Amino acid sequence: MLQPSALLEADSVTIRGVRLPLHELVDRQFFEPERRQALRDRLQAGKPFPHLVIEGLFNPRLLELVVEEFEALPGTEWADVKSHYESTRRSVLGARLGPASQLYFDVVNSGWFTEWVSSIISVPYLLPDPKLFGGGLHESRPGATFAVHRDFNLHRHLGLKNEMVFITYLNKGWQPEWGASLELWDAQREQCVTRVLPEFGHTLLMPHSTVSYHGHPDPMQPPDGRPRRSITAYYYTSPDAGKTREDQVSSVFLKIRRFDKVKRVAQMVAPPVLWSAARKFAKR
Repeated sequence: MLQPSALLEADSVTIRGVRLPLHELVDRQFFEPERRQALRDRLQAGKPFPHLVIEGLFNPRLLELVVEEFEALPGTEWADVKSHYESTRRSVLGARLGPASQLYFDVVNSGWFTEWVSSIISVPYLLPDPKLFGGGLHESRPGATFAVHRDFNLHRHLGLKNEMVFITYLNKGWQPEWGASLELWDAQREQCVTRVLPEFGHTLLMPHSTVSYHGHPDPMQPPDGRPRRSITAYYYTSPDAGKTREDQVSSVFLKIRRFDKVKRVAQMVAPPVLWSAARKFAKR
């Protein structure tokens, strides 16, 4: 009989002839406790606001397959965004992505991965968005710009609070002089402090805040006309987290004991602060 570790190593998925062992989709070294603490410290030390760039988090073979799917994604699955402030194209809300792209998002939206992200940015119980509002596949063509901005506060359709954007870049050999490095600006929006090169396999974790201004305002100019590509997800929390009453988050049973009926009435009429204090006292 195979041991659990051997079973894990035997599990894999094959996409267009490329075998991807599931335990190698991400570099597990980044999930070790001491590495998490180091990543947390690096994120908090980021200037001009907390952010973190990780190189080699994802299996490069998976990312290479994702790049192939940019060309294969039908035109109906793309939305062109052009305005005075930005010029780009993104996969539509709930797009039918290729298998490698979907596998990437299956990973970053999973419970175990979301818990890891939570531990890095010190925000509990992050929520992913499987429809990828604002996220998905992103592509910019030569001459494209994206004015300095900060991201949305709330999810347009769900009202959830935006906590962080998570971007993996897919551009091999990208040179700084081509432009399109992501510029992180100071709180006064006067100057760029840090530039993040959109190089293949670099992943950016950027918590959202009132001062997280970023963009690439100058037209990108790759000499060979190549596009700038990335794959993006957002993480959220509920604005009502911690504010719900106990009677609102518990199951309702058809037949309730008399003692539980009395307790439920007490929950409904007592101030939340008083009820919370009573519960803590009862646990002592």
